[in-house]
Amino acid sequence: MRTHGTHIGIVFTLALILLAPRYLYAEDQPHMQAALQHLRAAAEELEKADRDKGGHRVQALNLTHQAINHVQAGIQYDNTHRTKGERREKK
Repeated sequence: MRTHGTHIGIVFTLALILLAPRYLYAEDQPHMQAALQHLRAAAEELEKADRDKGGHRVQALNLTHQAINHVQAGIQYDNTHRTKGERREKK
């Protein structure tokens, strides 16, 4: 019969197996990280701006949030996929 500790050990081992490739292949992405920081700063400024812009401020804010989501998705994709011939080395 398996004990509670054995179940925890199995779950921990499975988590390591499933999550390890992400961390092994993740690389620094300074340009994507910088873009993400700039987009977040832009969103903050758009939130603070006066609201009388004929809907353009709101549209810009929505598009900025979409851009943030796409940059995050791109970072995540790159961290979990290899391109043919690409070497992943941490600096």
